[in-house]
Amino acid sequence: MSMSGDPALLPVYAQMPVHVVSGRGCRLVDVDGNEWLDAYGGHAVASSGHSHPRVVRAIADQAEQLLFYSAAIPLPIREELATALTERCPGALDRVFFCNSGAEANENAFALARKRTGRQHLVSVEGGWHGRTPGALSVTTGRRYEEAAKRSGVPLSTRVPFNDVDAMRAAVDNTVAAVIVEPVQGIQGARDCSPEFLSAAREACTAHGAALIFDEIQCGVGRTGHFTAAESFGVTPDAITMAKGLAAGLPIGAVVVTPWLAEGLRIGDLGSTFGGGPVVCAAALANLDVIDEEGLMQNVLMVGTRIRAGAAALGIPEVQGKGLLLGLRLHGPAAPTQRALFEHRIITGTSADPDVLRLMPPLSFSPADADELLGALAKVLS
Repeated sequence: MSMSGDPALLPVYAQMPVHVVSGRGCRLVDVDGNEWLDAYGGHAVASSGHSHPRVVRAIADQAEQLLFYSAAIPLPIREELATALTERCPGALDRVFFCNSGAEANENAFALARKRTGRQHLVSVEGGWHGRTPGALSVTTGRRYEEAAKRSGVPLSTRVPFNDVDAMRAAVDNTVAAVIVEPVQGIQGARDCSPEFLSAAREACTAHGAALIFDEIQCGVGRTGHFTAAESFGVTPDAITMAKGLAAGLPIGAVVVTPWLAEGLRIGDLGSTFGGGPVVCAAALANLDVIDEEGLMQNVLMVGTRIRAGAAALGIPEVQGKGLLLGLRLHGPAAPTQRALFEHRIITGTSADPDVLRLMPPLSFSPADADELLGALAKVLS
């Protein structure tokens, strides 16, 4: 089977060697009827598993009632989702803006911070990944991304070395609108910040009147074992951005902010035609119910611990991350291991760190699924 892809599509994505036609839970089925174990989750998107019956039913029911209306008209289901998110977020994070993607969520968080503070400059963390729109690129690490930001005319942020507490404190002053940080850096191989580093960012922002933004697009919505990564680290920001796992596969972005950050907003300051549409809100609400009612956050903690222990038993020197956003640091490049796992019909990810194999399966990944993954790893690493 050729994996070159359809020539009508722009060749901008490296393709995994599987053509998927269906999925249920943590399993995918390819065009030849072969079953694959998904430890990648569509890039941390399939939080309640692929095509969970409850999510599928909610989408179908809502589509039959009303496919779409913009935010120009109030929708009870949009308001219900906003309330559901604020009830699950810590502290005073109780205002929500809906959009369509993680990059959009970050762009809108920047807009809110700049409006509230009257400042323009941003501080970010080396290794961070925040999206491909111009503002998001300006805080994203990587030469090609920084060059793209410069070409668009957007000034780059100040970059703080990862987990450098003193550098974080020194970088924030009265010219800074916001600090953005991923509590667990996904693209860097699930590299988790220290609580001390996040606390330093919180303290510096509070001292200088800047906004602290947690980009939880990959590490949020239960993936660390708490609904927000902020809870896992015990640090509450002024804004949390969410996207990937929120609607179990449909495109959605959200910015959840404190009243302080929302102060002074006027009609028209933010906007998104498709943000908070009824079908995606129905999917997100059903997804949140599944996460709660099936105990998936507890499962994340249990299975994440099982994978860590199994990796250590295999001689893997380090496991980064939290919950089910994990990076297995191997003794050499991870890409050959990923390719060898394909031969066992197991999908995993790599990362910007060439020695790290990244795992971000559905939150329903079971102990048996973890054992299957670890068994295959034992074979390919031997």
